[in-house]
Amino acid sequence: MSTTIHSAVRGRRPAVLMTFDAVALVAGYVVAVFVRTAGPEGYLGHAATTAVVALLLQLVLGLVTYLYRGRVAVASIEETLLLGGVTGSIGIAFTVLNMLTDPFWLPRSVPLTGTALALLLMLVARAVWRYRADHVFVLTPSQGKRTVVVGAGYSGTRLVRSMLSRPETGFRPVAFVDDDQWKRRRSHYGISVLGTLEQLPEVVARTDADTVVVAIPSADKDLLRPLAEQARLAGVELKVLPSFAESFASKADVRDVRDVNLHDILGRAALETDVASIAGYVTGKRVLVTGAGGSIGSELCRQLDHFGPAELMMLDRDESALHAVQLSIRGQALLDSDEVVLNDIRDIEALRRIFQERRPEVVFHAAALKHLPMLEQYPYEAMKTNVLGTANVLEVSCEVGVETFVNISTDKAADPKSVLGYSKRIAERLTASMAERAEGSYLSVRFGNVLGSRGSVLHTFTAQIAAGGPVTVVHPDVTRYFMTVEEAVQLVIQAGAIGEDGEVMILDMGEPVKILDVAHQLIAQSGKDIEVVFTGLREGEKLHEQLFGGAEDDERSRHPMVSRANVAPLSVDVVRAHDLRGTHLGMLQAFEDWVHLPDPSRVDAPVVDARIDEPVAVS
Repeated sequence: MSTTIHSAVRGRRPAVLMTFDAVALVAGYVVAVFVRTAGPEGYLGHAATTAVVALLLQLVLGLVTYLYRGRVAVASIEETLLLGGVTGSIGIAFTVLNMLTDPFWLPRSVPLTGTALALLLMLVARAVWRYRADHVFVLTPSQGKRTVVVGAGYSGTRLVRSMLSRPETGFRPVAFVDDDQWKRRRSHYGISVLGTLEQLPEVVARTDADTVVVAIPSADKDLLRPLAEQARLAGVELKVLPSFAESFASKADVRDVRDVNLHDILGRAALETDVASIAGYVTGKRVLVTGAGGSIGSELCRQLDHFGPAELMMLDRDESALHAVQLSIRGQALLDSDEVVLNDIRDIEALRRIFQERRPEVVFHAAALKHLPMLEQYPYEAMKTNVLGTANVLEVSCEVGVETFVNISTDKAADPKSVLGYSKRIAERLTASMAERAEGSYLSVRFGNVLGSRGSVLHTFTAQIAAGGPVTVVHPDVTRYFMTVEEAVQLVIQAGAIGEDGEVMILDMGEPVKILDVAHQLIAQSGKDIEVVFTGLREGEKLHEQLFGGAEDDERSRHPMVSRANVAPLSVDVVRAHDLRGTHLGMLQAFEDWVHLPDPSRVDAPVVDARIDEPVAVS
């Protein structure tokens, strides 16, 4: 019943407010006369006349300033300022006019006192209105999961109000936690701040909570990771309120609450991108992406398309992958346009024809074989794609005068010990060599694992959990760097704008993450009892990956999250001279030589082992 009445009143809000303000003004002046004079009979008529004129002015000014047009929320800061300005200015005007009359129309204090009393009544009434509006819906004690809300700021309080007003969503707020000392013991809509984030387990136990919701849209992995661990140990669900960018709204709504995912735990806050520098070398240019159907290549294409290239050429040997990336960008994939190019980087003549016909000005080289254990078995495939394929792309790029060439590398190229790492390190050296020969800018970008990419550990763990386990982890202490694909590509494009010839630009991946923690997080999200089995490090695998080699310094570039390092160049002629009919061991030995020794084609090259800081002898 009260809800129906309240809704009916809200539908006629302007008329209701105008009527009440009129009554408040008349009452204020009448009370002021009674308080000020012992014999008010002589002034009541004057007070009533003044009040009527004042309320007419109040209504006119209120309409002109949108006070009574529903443009501002009742009892909001904006309405309070408007109301005070309108009512106060009228009271001051009548006070001045009254003092100019002889004799006084009213006792000198009555206009100010009457206005102050009327304004007080108006503000109190609006506060009651707002309170009733915020507390129309209240959950009964048995409704919803008992929920602790992390963050008692704007988003947290809005979220609690949303929970209370939408009981069908199944959340019942029982407490806040917040580290801000000024918010301690504060209460919003009857829900109190009971502790800090460190005290979350105690608050959960004290309130018998079932769920914890993080209502901090700017929360990053450094905040979410320990909260996820606390929630796991306490046996409660952890959910988050999406960021404003993710939800496309600034209102915290309980319907937006979702489960924590690995992107939340391992990802980071939004990056600052120098759009102007990117647009300077991409906008209006002919841009080609090799490996366009892969995880990195497809995201490169999607982001590059936003910068308005004159032409975007998506090259891959997998027609299904090209179909998928075109569909994700255009909303349709007929595969009959020039933007999709079916080509294999191993075939230099076919590649050359494409480059000579299309004349790309910017090239992002993302095509590569990347599965470490597979390449350990078949090193010649790594040679043909990651090494010779890269050499092919570099050579045809040089021939057509490419202005900017960005080679996508991996953290496994830093002090490599696997075939994948060797092949990508050689690709970095080949790129550095081409930087000395070609007129354009040739550089590499190195980063670690990409969340959700095809064949990533997340996909493996998810499939194993879906099958009932066990989840296999190579070692309890193994760590890896992780980055979201969107973040990685954003920094790759940025690095292309600020990198210099021959450099390796290294993306800041944050702190490495224990793979075991990732497994536990995914198992906890599944709600299943899954066993974790340790299988041991495979051939070529490192316990801890690194972004910099032993002889490389962390030298920051113009972007705070991009570093730079130099690698020794290696001539394309050297790798082309290798006999592909050789033995498996011969291929591995060639990789070792090409990674660790100076370029044999340069007689003046210093003899330096790329893994260490001291010279090594060459026999």
